Amino acid sequence: MGEVDKVIRQRLTSEVVLINQISDYIISAGGKRIRPMLVLLFANALGFTGRERYELAAVVEFIHTATLLHDDVVDESQLRRGRDTANALFGNAASVLVGDFLYSRSFQMMVSVNRMRVLDVLADATNVIAEGEVLQLMNMHDPDIDIPAYLKVIRYKTAKLFEASARLGAVLAGASPETETACANYGRCLGTAFQLIDDVLDYQGNTAELGKNVGDDLREGKPTLPLLLAMERGSAEQRDFIRHAIEHGEVERLPEIIRIVAQTGALEATREAARAEAQRARDTLDAIPPSPYREALLELCVRSIDRSS
Repeated sequence: MGEVDKVIRQRLTSEVVLINQISDYIISAGGKRIRPMLVLLFANALGFTGRERYELAAVVEFIHTATLLHDDVVDESQLRRGRDTANALFGNAASVLVGDFLYSRSFQMMVSVNRMRVLDVLADATNVIAEGEVLQLMNMHDPDIDIPAYLKVIRYKTAKLFEASARLGAVLAGASPETETACANYGRCLGTAFQLIDDVLDYQGNTAELGKNVGDDLREGKPTLPLLLAMERGSAEQRDFIRHAIEHGEVERLPEIIRIVAQTGALEATREAARAEAQRARDTLDAIPPSPYREALLELCVRSIDRSS
């Protein structure tokens, strides 16, 4: 990861001062870096040790960072990773344009690896992620979204880049189509589990640990799985209460919403759904030979569930 950080710093350089300022602000905030980690772990697990793995690990982090910049503008977020969002500090226009810079820089880096399969995987991923963003926008403030439709948003918006990151490790290693598919399945399942836990923490975490404001999903009118399950399981009165809160983004109703999602068992049910996805991810690793890297991938399944931020 230290090598990846070096690549990130090198590739972020621009003659435009504002790009450097915003890029440095976002990247220096840190983050879990799970997506670049997946590129490295799968490449190493399958025997690839070339420097291209650092380049592609940086690429997926740039793509992820670009989506965060755009997300925060769309969601009007004020806090990310415990700090003011870039849009709060630099304005919406600058954030969107620097996000575009990160996307375009990532495509320059993909070309430098000179593998058509890499371009194919990442071009597909960025397109699906964009579709997921639009799907989520369409679902805002709509309490009638069903669970399959919500899970589709997760697969597109979050899990797709996890899937692509894991697949890239296999592509670099020249793995068989079967192994590549197994790696991609791991990434998709892990990404789904990760997002489901994020959904839980929005109603069960605290702002200091999360690095963002608890209740942001409700403020933005996002009908996430805890709310959908609570409406499915709760009384008519509770269902109407949640529906109204989603429709109007009533974050002031958060304490009562938290009580309802806990009382109906919706939070634990969402955690259980995340555990099931993590187990599916673990099962795919049967296709990977034993190594410390495979053990780290197994451990990642556990850590994606048992976390508070």
